[in-house]
Amino acid sequence: MPSWDLMLTNARIATMQDNDVAYGAIENAALGITDGKIAWIGPESDLPDGVNCKTLSLNGRWLTPALIDCHTHLVFGGDRAEEFEQRLSGVTYEEIAKAGGGILSTVNATRIASQDELAKAAGIRLHTLSREGVSTIEIKSGYGLDVDNETKMLRVARSLAGLSGISVSTSFLGAHTVPPDFKGRADEYIGMLCNEALPQAADAGLVDAVDAYCENIAFSTDQVARLFETAESLKLPVRLHADQLSDSGGAELAASYHALSADHLEYTSKKGVEALAGAGSVAVLLPGAFLTLGETQRPPVDLLRANNVPIAVATDCNPGTSPVCSLRAAMSLATSLFKLTPEECLAGVTREAARALGLLHDRGTLETGKRADIAVWNIAHPRELTYWLGLNELSDLFIDGREIFRS
Repeated sequence: MPSWDLMLTNARIATMQDNDVAYGAIENAALGITDGKIAWIGPESDLPDGVNCKTLSLNGRWLTPALIDCHTHLVFGGDRAEEFEQRLSGVTYEEIAKAGGGILSTVNATRIASQDELAKAAGIRLHTLSREGVSTIEIKSGYGLDVDNETKMLRVARSLAGLSGISVSTSFLGAHTVPPDFKGRADEYIGMLCNEALPQAADAGLVDAVDAYCENIAFSTDQVARLFETAESLKLPVRLHADQLSDSGGAELAASYHALSADHLEYTSKKGVEALAGAGSVAVLLPGAFLTLGETQRPPVDLLRANNVPIAVATDCNPGTSPVCSLRAAMSLATSLFKLTPEECLAGVTREAARALGLLHDRGTLETGKRADIAVWNIAHPRELTYWLGLNELSDLFIDGREIFRS
């Protein structure tokens, strides 16, 4: 006789398993939870006899995997609303960056801010995301650009998990831009990251993956390769901001290191897409940045599909190029800007987002043995999660089997 902690009944479930059924859907379904894991899932008519547990009827609501935001810069000081106005008047992102604005203005604000101040500001953004069904989030460093401040950012990211109950995956993004104190000495800066900043952060247990910005206004493929070699020596997986503003060979570089993901990809070539496919890397699309920067070169979605490259979607929440704090909005933008289907979008913020973080083994789909990270929705069909802008249909959110929100 099964003995579970909780059984959810009278539900419809979008398991998001990659099978022949749209959304991996199960009608008239039930789901059992034990010790934070999914103990049973299937049609309610197949429930084993004599189940002994608390039962919660969901009255026909839809269950999906809780959402995963797999690319954010959530921890930062200040904002860049002034630059937003400048771009509206025709100033380009590259021009702002070369004039000392862009990332560097956020670096200055982040260095000045205390750890508590950064945590308070980021916590507000994290709370907003969680109320839309997000249970796992990736947070990058990259606005400190020295040993102490990169470490400070990563400590804040780690602390947010304890404060919110949301699972946080950290990425070391020291190679975001060259800081003022290393102006004209990008190679030396990469050397400092490889020899000091990254090893110290890794030794402190603050790094889950290593990221970099490979672009003409940031770092070359050779410089990023040096950092990735260090990551490999520390047994850390890598990710890459690739081909956002030009075809810099970023996708091929990411693939050569079997990166978990390559992100942005607006200018990625066919060769780059094929390399990602061969490496099993995830393409993370970031429509918020595309919209904010007024880009016109779309990521090669048809090529990604044709080559069976997994596609994830994320907010890219950051103060400069994607002031987006809604993963649901990112899903909707991905349909209108990139022509993803609603099912691709939901997979992109569940199954494929988990894959992009190396976490698909225990989350991202609803199946036996995985974490009971579950979003409950007041919807008639999962396609509505991409259809609506500004309507939050979240009813309940379970993280690791614990109900942390109910509307």
